[in-house]
Amino acid sequence: MKHFLSVVTQFFVFLYCKCLWRGLKFVARKFTGRCELQRICYNNKHGARRTLKIESSLRYSKNELLQSALSVHPDKVEKTIDNIMALKRINPDTNPQLSISLQASLLQIVGYRSLVAEVEKLRREPYDCENPEHEDMLMKLWKELRPDTPLTGRISKQWCEIGFQGSDPKTDFRGMGLLGLHNLLYFAEHDKATALQMLHDSLQPKHKSTHRKPSEMNKSEWEQKNLDKAIGYSFAIVGINITDLAYSLLVSGALKTHLYNVAPEMPSLLHLQQTFCYLMQEFHRFWIEEDPSDIMEFNRVRSKFHRRILRQLKNPDMALCPHFSASDLHLVNL
Repeated sequence: MKHFLSVVTQFFVFLYCKCLWRGLKFVARKFTGRCELQRICYNNKHGARRTLKIESSLRYSKNELLQSALSVHPDKVEKTIDNIMALKRINPDTNPQLSISLQASLLQIVGYRSLVAEVEKLRREPYDCENPEHEDMLMKLWKELRPDTPLTGRISKQWCEIGFQGSDPKTDFRGMGLLGLHNLLYFAEHDKATALQMLHDSLQPKHKSTHRKPSEMNKSEWEQKNLDKAIGYSFAIVGINITDLAYSLLVSGALKTHLYNVAPEMPSLLHLQQTFCYLMQEFHRFWIEEDPSDIMEFNRVRSKFHRRILRQLKNPDMALCPHFSASDLHLVNL
């Protein structure tokens, strides 16, 4: 029965897409004198709401030129827009804003594709201890997070102080490759105060909960109680896990909402790294709120956090960190 209902549902969806929807578009064009792309651009402000609709319109178009527009090289976007305007018989002189709007959205679309490819390349590149550039990045990470503590050796238990699992960090980068190292270093360099605060908090032991009521505590005691809840995760390992979370949001397309709202044109690796910094800070807050009994609850907390971010990204107007800077997000003072 369920299979039958599924088949019937798929049939009606197909019927709607192939017949009714195209009929509605034809009627709308005759009534408004505008094609679908014009209606989208004129009825939606710049950002994800507009770009997602343009992307869908191009993807499901019967015309090969419109379909291929989604995968053109960024350098050919302007020419592609000219071709689309000609195909739709739209005079660019009387519709100058349409060309500008289409170009901005198409740059976002092809830029997202390029970003996925760039990120995938970094993820697939393994950490190589024989590569001077890789080693230099790792040493910089140590200096940023432990500026007053010299590293006694490349292979050292000291790496555990910044949240790696063993004496050689290269083994922890296997899952995310160089992408994990790039993100951790970006966070440590561009939002150093916050990164150091999070590292400090993550190293604190979990104290026994007090049985005193909040009304019986002064402000400093209450803040200390919140700090006591925040424990116990490995900073670097969590950073690699949050890199994996950001990566999954990117490749699934869920991050389009955010990136289309914050990148005026082509999203770049910088935008993703800023998003990573935001996710690190939000996860830190979330970890404290969840008050896990021990690190074994990490996967549960991470999954719940992932679902929360996905819910937020379903809002087409959502921008996770619209104006990110080290001083703008204000990590909870723990």
